Amino acid sequence: MKLGFIGTGNMASAIMGGIIKNQVIPAEEIIGADLFAPGRERVKEQFGINVTDSNKEVVEKAEVIVLSVKPQFYASVIAEIKDDIRENQIIITIAPGKTLAWLGEQFGKAVKIVRTMPNTPAMVGEGMTAACPNEYMKEDEITYVKTLLESFSRVEIIPERLMDVVVSVSGSSPAYVFMMIEAMADAAVSGGMPRPQAYQFAAQAVLGSAKMVLDTGKHPGELKDMVCSPAGTTIEAVRTLEELGFRSAIIEAMKVCEEISKNM
Repeated sequence: MKLGFIGTGNMASAIMGGIIKNQVIPAEEIIGADLFAPGRERVKEQFGINVTDSNKEVVEKAEVIVLSVKPQFYASVIAEIKDDIRENQIIITIAPGKTLAWLGEQFGKAVKIVRTMPNTPAMVGEGMTAACPNEYMKEDEITYVKTLLESFSRVEIIPERLMDVVVSVSGSSPAYVFMMIEAMADAAVSGGMPRPQAYQFAAQAVLGSAKMVLDTGKHPGELKDMVCSPAGTTIEAVRTLEELGFRSAIIEAMKVCEEISKNM
């Protein structure tokens, strides 16, 4: 097996789905372990991968292993598999707060590790992933891992000191955006628009706006100014948002998120 997952939840599904869809690794070369039988049967049926209830079997068979369990289970999972990890295997982690130093201590030996932080838009092939390899990773191995990650998201290699910032600006931020879309739709419903249509208008506006930032390379402030006509509707909406602390609320929420990530 080329790729193994310990944990087969939503993020694992997003990763394996992108990898299979883009033909980076075929389904028959992927194995996933999960103690929760319905979880592993779901990915087996959905993607056609091999499944097991044994984490050790994944370690035995896979060349690259994704630790896709919740952060609170990392210590116990690593304790279970650390003696079976081989020097040529690569470990990819997706847990916030689990530093390369902490991971190294848990394994207790030289292990090739890439710490990553993906986000849930990976489930629709529009994710953003930060990656930070440790000192044991070779350049060709980093390139290979980057290829895996690029099958479901954009990827940036970053210094580890920025990983908690990534949690706030990318890992957790879809929740903020979903809240904004919901609020926009609520306002449209208040104005008389049917709710399904309101969600479509609000979500497409967010999608299109984000694409303008990425595709044009223009500063978000410049793009905002393009929409704000003199004495128009948009500038009054912007004025009200500023009056109510829109920017400050986002910044403060992200700073809290960053601090929580640092202390996990």
